Amino acid sequence: MSVKPEHYDVIVKPVITEKATMASEAGAVVFQVTRTATKPQIKEAVEAVFGVKVKAVNTAIIKGKAKKFRGRPGERSDVKKAYVTLEEGNTIDVSSGL
Repeated sequence: MSVKPEHYDVIVKPVITEKATMASEAGAVVFQVTRTATKPQIKEAVEAVFGVKVKAVNTAIIKGKAKKFRGRPGERSDVKKAYVTLEEGNTIDVSSGL
């Protein structure tokens, strides 16, 4: 499968948090994806960009928090996360980058 430019538009960035690290021990990788991305699009993009086989994709929309920006009240944007479970023997090292 060849990498298309729209595959890079689907995946925004990898999520590197304590919870994401715990998921990686279970064979899952967490990515921030565009809000409009569907599970089949996410699966196709991850398989094309990283050259791995994807078993399952679970998504979650994280609601933005109310925060202060330079003393003024504001709100963070909503974010969509994709928990991508890989087939046995496939790994993605998100710490090294693309």
